Amino acid sequence: MTDTGKKMLEIRWHGRGGQGAVTASKVLAESAMSLGKQIQAFPEYGSERQGAPVKAFTRIADQRIRQHNQVTEPDVVIVLDPTLLDAVDVTEGLMENGTLIINTESSPAEIRQQMGLKGRTLYTVDATGISLRNLGKAIPNTPMIGALVGAMKLLDPKLVAEDFRVKFQGKFKDEIIEGNVQSILDASKEVRAE
Repeated sequence: MTDTGKKMLEIRWHGRGGQGAVTASKVLAESAMSLGKQIQAFPEYGSERQGAPVKAFTRIADQRIRQHNQVTEPDVVIVLDPTLLDAVDVTEGLMENGTLIINTESSPAEIRQQMGLKGRTLYTVDATGISLRNLGKAIPNTPMIGALVGAMKLLDPKLVAEDFRVKFQGKFKDEIIEGNVQSILDASKEVRAE
């Protein structure tokens, strides 16, 4: 599944209340499930208020997942809000060969220097800008799904986008669905590595 040698990919999402980290965790998991993978997706709630730091978790595997605990040593950490880099240790427990994907206008080199980050793969994407362009709102969750699948070659971005379209048909207006679909596709191409 990945080059980590593990049979399961564990992902930790960091965001703030209202940015859609929990939703992104579930949407990614459901897309993986529709493509034949075993999945888990669940949140960790603390102070449940708008703007408070939140965590969510996703597990994706080819085999049945028998763990039912919090992800403490993620393979991938996704950060929806770059202000969390100064507020939370987003690298806590991240595997030495792990991957960090951050929503920011900054380059990976700038973030690496800012964080003093060594030995991990780092990607950045302007998910907020992508969502503003496609949805008219700063909602970075679907672009971050696109960045993850684009960076990690985990799932085909076109299949994930189509799965999103099918799942949300009739639940949202067509322009919102298409804006999210385009956000997934754009971020999968615009994600930057060092």
